[in-house]
Amino acid sequence: MPTCPAPVRPLDAAGAAGLTATADQLLAGHGHSASPELLAALPDACAQLPGSLREALRPVDTADGLFVLRGLHLDDAELGPTPGHWSSAGDAGARWDVALLLVSALMGTPIAWEGQQDGRFVHNIVPSPGHENEQTGASSDVLLTPHTEDAFHPGRAHLLLLSCMRNHDHIATTAASVRRTALTPPDREQLARPVVPILPDDAYEEAQRFAGRAAPVPTLFDTPEGPTLRFDPAYTPLDQADPEWRAAYRRLEDELARVSVAVSLEPGDVLVVDNDVVVHGRVPFTARYDGTDRWLKRASVRTEGRATRPPAERDEHGYGQTALTAWPR
Repeated sequence: MPTCPAPVRPLDAAGAAGLTATADQLLAGHGHSASPELLAALPDACAQLPGSLREALRPVDTADGLFVLRGLHLDDAELGPTPGHWSSAGDAGARWDVALLLVSALMGTPIAWEGQQDGRFVHNIVPSPGHENEQTGASSDVLLTPHTEDAFHPGRAHLLLLSCMRNHDHIATTAASVRRTALTPPDREQLARPVVPILPDDAYEEAQRFAGRAAPVPTLFDTPEGPTLRFDPAYTPLDQADPEWRAAYRRLEDELARVSVAVSLEPGDVLVVDNDVVVHGRVPFTARYDGTDRWLKRASVRTEGRATRPPAERDEHGYGQTALTAWPR
């Protein structure tokens, strides 16, 4: 797997200074990063940010389906120890919560989920004791299988943002673009059929108890810009599919593995992933739980007017989960 060939968009000094200064002002004015008043203030604050930052945050524009925004500088000692669980993070790294919210708001509308991390718009992704072998961001010992973020839900993000707080061990995020694959037309036709559902992952315990029927969804969807996908094999009941569909799905998995890249983020990096084009995961590692483990912050963004998903998704129930928006739409 190639290491860190992701396109990098450097952030100049003015852009970095403007972003952090505005984050500090918002935090000082509203007390904490989860404040509803702070969220409501984001659009006006974004209007004051330097044009160079807006240029760096233009839409993803290559078949890679991702880029790394680089140029923010973190003080490792100032951050404090890596939390042992998202629920104990509190306001740790709050400045960078707000910076990530500003980046999100420049790219679209930040969203959150009632059923995940207490409805926060910025999640802390840290390894947690007892979760080492799960297929969630709290795991460590296992390969986090490449997947579309929140693939079970029709209101999932169009963009996924991962901001690196700490990564002393250079643990890689994996990424693979469906637009780099070489699937045959027959395989694409198979995977465009809605054959099996994608079930809620282990981060959504309430959704897993939803009593409604799990509707089948297509894996691939063609758009004028190229194919898009909805993919989470760890939570897809593949044994319910017919042999022809399963064979095409396996070939898609193989193709995604073939084109996968490993992106080792540095502190201050923000990885921006097109969630309709790229599947992401993480290599295994051994967590120490000593305050120095890998620590990312995650935000999800919707961009309106994108024709990247089948119209039938509008009729899905989303397993009872409600997406929250940072401000009224």
